[in-house]
Amino acid sequence: MLPLLEFIPNFSEGKDKAVVDALVAAMTAVPGVKSLGAELDANHHRSVITLAGPASAVAEAAFQGARAAMQRLDLRTHKGEHKRMGAMDVCPFVPLAGATMADAVATARLVGARLGKELNLPVFLYAEAASRESRRQLGNFRNKEFEGLQVLVGTDPEFTPDFGPAKMHPTAGAVAVGARKFLIAYNVNLATLDVQVAKDIAKAVREKDGGFKKVQAMGFFLDDKQCAQVSMNLLDYEVTSIRVVFDAVAKMAGERGVQVVASELVGLAPAAAIDAALAKHIRLPTFDATQQVVEAKLRALGG
Repeated sequence: MLPLLEFIPNFSEGKDKAVVDALVAAMTAVPGVKSLGAELDANHHRSVITLAGPASAVAEAAFQGARAAMQRLDLRTHKGEHKRMGAMDVCPFVPLAGATMADAVATARLVGARLGKELNLPVFLYAEAASRESRRQLGNFRNKEFEGLQVLVGTDPEFTPDFGPAKMHPTAGAVAVGARKFLIAYNVNLATLDVQVAKDIAKAVREKDGGFKKVQAMGFFLDDKQCAQVSMNLLDYEVTSIRVVFDAVAKMAGERGVQVVASELVGLAPAAAIDAALAKHIRLPTFDATQQVVEAKLRALGG
């Protein structure tokens, strides 16, 4: 059996579905690559696309996705709640059936080298593929964003890319390519207009400020829903589960007199991380295992 990898590119476009559809089409045109879902977020102005296939196929799909993004997106005019540094902002590979983390790391490094050489994009390796410890955490460099990195890349040795030129691409920026365990993007919407409540709770639950292990979190205000949101990445659901963070966020919000409106699962999650009972507990109103659980989705696609 060929090593099967999941590939979850995030693009700096969350409003124009036609553009995102074109990016998906460019990647799924590669034989063996299957799309498991694409989600657009207008507030974050970002799309999360989940694909899977043999390692060699997803490597080619990553290249095609980056090239298509360069042709369609311009970071000079992009604004959104989510931090970003590139048109294809992040490009992580996750081992699935028959694959190991070593397979994911090897694929990430091959893709990074190709993006740097053929597309002239500065590439930063992160997570398990990182070449230096300071880049294991994506936020250590991505938090400077497109605008800040325009100054730092090429002048500060700490921001020298792993591949490609030591200069940001004028419209496509840079790309972070990595290998990691399954990341669950999970949000909790709060019944308040006060974004500071979400920011305070996010600070309390995220690991870097003394909160839960393997949790990243930020607080946002959602214009379209007129509510505050605690937006989280669970880097290892076996260390800190969806239930644990939901219960903590709900408790902290309640202490401030604020109720939880609903949860959001962005992209997919493994079967071991969520089921119908948990979805009900965390107030996830539209949970559909056939669409949101990676194993079920792959089975439905014949993978």
